[in-house]
Amino acid sequence: MAKGHRSKIKRERNSVKDTRPSAKLSYARIPIQKACFVLDAIRGKSVNEALGILTYNPRNASRVIKKLIESAVANAENNNGMSADSLYVAECFATPGPIMKRIQPRAQGRAYRIQKRMSHITVILDEKN
Repeated sequence: MAKGHRSKIKRERNSVKDTRPSAKLSYARIPIQKACFVLDAIRGKSVNEALGILTYNPRNASRVIKKLIESAVANAENNNGMSADSLYVAECFATPGPIMKRIQPRAQGRAYRIQKRMSHITVILDEKN
């Protein structure tokens, strides 16, 4: 068990802020598995190379992730004063979001459950050394 009062532990945990530029998309209408196919292709690549991969990738998730990377690059330039040429995709991941449950009518009065999954996609950039 952790030592100290709950508020002290929270203060210590929140004092360590990640200063790397990032962008997050919540409630994306893309299942995690489909988003991860695209995220695995760009992880560790430079920003220009990742945008090139996403431009010509036929998957639907690539359009959303491309906009997310462009947003993270804009955050890096405007908030942190970094150059877009020296950035690379340090981390990118998708976490589960809520599931919309729908019903598909079937024969003889039955109904099948359809689960429309959502995800939260995060892209974190960093400068090359």
